[in-house]
Amino acid sequence: MIELYYWPTPNGHKISIFLEEAGLPYGIRPVDISAGDQFKPEFLAFSPNNRMPAIIDHAPADGGEPITVFESGAILVYLAEKAGRFMGQSVRDRKSVLEWVFWQVGGLGPMAGQNHHFVQYAPERIAYAMERYVKETNRLYGVMDRRLAANEWLAGDYSIADMASYPWVVPYKRQQQDLDQFPNLKRWFDAMRSREAVIRAYERGAPLAQRPTVTEAGKALLFGQTAASTTGASTELSASASAASGSSNPKAPL
Repeated sequence: MIELYYWPTPNGHKISIFLEEAGLPYGIRPVDISAGDQFKPEFLAFSPNNRMPAIIDHAPADGGEPITVFESGAILVYLAEKAGRFMGQSVRDRKSVLEWVFWQVGGLGPMAGQNHHFVQYAPERIAYAMERYVKETNRLYGVMDRRLAANEWLAGDYSIADMASYPWVVPYKRQQQDLDQFPNLKRWFDAMRSREAVIRAYERGAPLAQRPTVTEAGKALLFGQTAASTTGASTELSASASAASGSSNPKAPL
């Protein structure tokens, strides 16, 4: 049994897609990032970067104590090795999968994330920052499009590289991108979103997706963290959110 600490963001969707594709039994433990759940001590104990997703594998391959894994790329590699699927069969195949997984976690995700921040959430409309990250997202879409011109999937066969990248392309309109400019990427995107496991993964996250990921009360915490400011962040944000909603009931523990 895999416990998936999750919120319906691109990084969260990566892991639920894999678990649905591999058919591994799992349960979702919501980490409401706008309410400060990611700062709770019990979560920080195994996800020290105060970010979801993270997992606890209660049936590790070595038969020992449960294994915890944080960081979405590391989780995908761990789960692919556990399942023996979606990682490539040869040394060369595995090399290609890892290249594109690391390309996503080091490039597409962070750059698209900055795109989201400056275009959607920043309190000031900074023209330079918006143009910078919209253009960089566009460049990265071009990298994928060229790769997919000669390959059905990013690493040859369908793999964790595709699962990692797809959720970051889903919000392409918010990123101010036009998939019609990238015909190979669009073909891949349509193939991804029609996969039954991908559909199931998004359906499982749909109830949580009805709740706002970034509230006004949470912006200062989510976008202004320092080493010192994260101390007690969950308590402070929960109190702020509770006051804003008029509720005196604290959120249930993670």
